[in-house]
Amino acid sequence: MPDHIPPGIANAIDYERLAPQALEAGRLAYIAGGSGQDVTLAANRAAFEHWAIVPRLLRNMSTGHSRLTLGGMELPHPYLLAPVAHGLLAHPQAEVATARAAEATGTCLVASTLTSHTLEEIAASAGPARWFQLYLQENRAHTLDLLRRAEAAGYRAIVLTLDAHLQLPSRSALVAGFTMPPECTAANLVRYPPAPAPPLAPGASRVFQGAMRHAPTWDDLRWLLKSTRLPVWIKGVAHPDDACALQDAGVAGLVVSNHGGRGLDGSPASLAMLPGVRAAVGRDYPVLMDGGVRSGSDAFKALALGADAVLIGRLQLYALAAAGALGVAHLLQLLTEELHATMAQAGCATLADITPESLTPAPPC
Repeated sequence: MPDHIPPGIANAIDYERLAPQALEAGRLAYIAGGSGQDVTLAANRAAFEHWAIVPRLLRNMSTGHSRLTLGGMELPHPYLLAPVAHGLLAHPQAEVATARAAEATGTCLVASTLTSHTLEEIAASAGPARWFQLYLQENRAHTLDLLRRAEAAGYRAIVLTLDAHLQLPSRSALVAGFTMPPECTAANLVRYPPAPAPPLAPGASRVFQGAMRHAPTWDDLRWLLKSTRLPVWIKGVAHPDDACALQDAGVAGLVVSNHGGRGLDGSPASLAMLPGVRAAVGRDYPVLMDGGVRSGSDAFKALALGADAVLIGRLQLYALAAAGALGVAHLLQLLTEELHATMAQAGCATLADITPESLTPAPPC
């Protein structure tokens, strides 16, 4: 698996186009798929087509830039590398390679609980801009240990995912016959053996009394906020009422997300829910978005509709599969240049200039 930029990469989305050449068919189906019939997965992409960007004239762009301050970090662009599980599916160096790309480009890396390398190994290769994405464990002592490990490894925030406790497999992955390879284990969780699940009582639901038995609650969130000195962000927000309740609870910020279409199939696109969440929490509260971003113009639209920054998930894995750390760094360079070009043509010299007025509904085809 050579780590060089493959021919034919002119735009960020080309890494997705070349993914079938870099990934075995089953692995590609798993990475590319969402859940169920992939309805939400498709909605995430389609939502960007509802908007057109309005060009503006005679603006001075000579001092333009895409810098921002987010969570106390000074960043050169509004892209974060989303938490993705099992990076070994894409590349032998997995998240360590991704961390090297993040460090080289000044990008904030959000490392998943379910990575192929430990959070400590990832931190050793990443730059200072790094957050840790957390799944609450059934045993609070295990969650607490993960928190302490993240704190000790220099992660600057915790990103608690709340929309993925129950995930149904994508039909496309099932049709492809994908099964997780035995070498793809969650390295962070090796020291936390799961307790055997108690048998279900007669007539009990495999969902309610089974899979959801340990799903996070408000009590868990309150406990978590008291248990770490790091700011806690919440990933998986869609409803404005949930956004307001989380803001009132004291979380540091929100990520509007449907888990890349891997959560509730048939739920609305992240981009469609973003304006309502932004309106609910106010202009100055940090809000990020993920779900379907494939280009600088996509990022521009998300910023115009209320996001402070966006997270890149699948595209990150496609670039990693194609060219390792170099591919991910190149992807981030392309995305940033695409955003700069869009900003320049839309008359927006800084991210603060990107507003809802920068967009107009796209005419029907």
